[in-house]
Amino acid sequence: MIGDTDGDGRTNYVHPETGRILEGPEFLCVYDGRTGAERARVPYIARGQVSDWGDGYGNRVDRFLMAAADLGGPGLSVVACRGYYALTRLEAWDLGADGLTQRWSFSSADGVHGAYAGQGNHNLAVGDVDGDGRDEIIYGACAIDDDGRGLYTTGLGHGDALHLGDLDPARPGLEVFAVHEPTPSPAGWEFRDARTGALLWGLPTTRDVGRGVAADLDPRYPGAECWAAGGRSGLYSARGELIHETGPRSMNMAIWWRGEATRELLDGTRIIAWDWAAGAERTLLDAAADGAASNNGTKANPCLYGDLLGDWREEVLWRSADGRELYLYATPEPTALRRPSLLADPVYRLSLTHQNIGYNQPTQLGTPLVPAGD
Repeated sequence: MIGDTDGDGRTNYVHPETGRILEGPEFLCVYDGRTGAERARVPYIARGQVSDWGDGYGNRVDRFLMAAADLGGPGLSVVACRGYYALTRLEAWDLGADGLTQRWSFSSADGVHGAYAGQGNHNLAVGDVDGDGRDEIIYGACAIDDDGRGLYTTGLGHGDALHLGDLDPARPGLEVFAVHEPTPSPAGWEFRDARTGALLWGLPTTRDVGRGVAADLDPRYPGAECWAAGGRSGLYSARGELIHETGPRSMNMAIWWRGEATRELLDGTRIIAWDWAAGAERTLLDAAADGAASNNGTKANPCLYGDLLGDWREEVLWRSADGRELYLYATPEPTALRRPSLLADPVYRLSLTHQNIGYNQPTQLGTPLVPAGD
């Protein structure tokens, strides 16, 4: 995870020393973003009894997530996480001149938050969902408030995909689109109020929903369209209306590439346009022709993508097939749409920060790209 954790205007790099580790110490370390020198080190969230995390052989005890969040301190806080299949623990840390100081600790085994066990995802999201000026952690099917107390849990359980943003601009506040693994589920596709956890619409499922995306692909419908895998098909509006009987085959990333208010799809080394009238995909770019390659096997992610150059369109950073070089791609197409850098949007900036944590998820905005009336 990278972010400005000490408020000096420079990015720092944070990572847990991970692996399938069943004994010995583990640490949370902070490295200076400019020099690479270690700035601070504290013990990582203790593994305790391995079986408490969901199995006895060390897979689920080694499920780590991390985020940067504005929790009211002078800089961004580091939020370190362990576990999401059963026992769930999070710790928030602030970096100062004397090292790391713990801000709060959350545990589903504290006698208060038992309903939060087993609700985490392979990813998380961060944003100010209750409008108090501080960030909350959307931890899969539950949310942790900025003070480390549980905000809500939906009880829908673990999942593989999670999207937080202003997905329905007709509603106040932020929304979450998530997919879930437990079966059967009353809402394996779930669109909820990010502040309260209230279900706005959902689709029942009888299979593990392994992928799901929320992105504005169709200008006829305000907000993000949603589609997912797992025994159901279709492209749905932010209000839960069925738009197409089949959605895009690509269920990976979404990107602002061509300079339009709607997004394209990013999958492997390809950037793909969605023809909303025909309900069909068209490849705009395949960087594999230049020797580029994606990461994470079937997840097929770039090294990073986002508004890296600051012109509001998004760029893609791929590696070479031999892993020796990085290739940065930017759109060649001009745009008449004038907007500030997407990095000025706090939800977007944090979604870029934690993009590579767990199962990579697309960037999202906390305010519409094109405000109402523009």
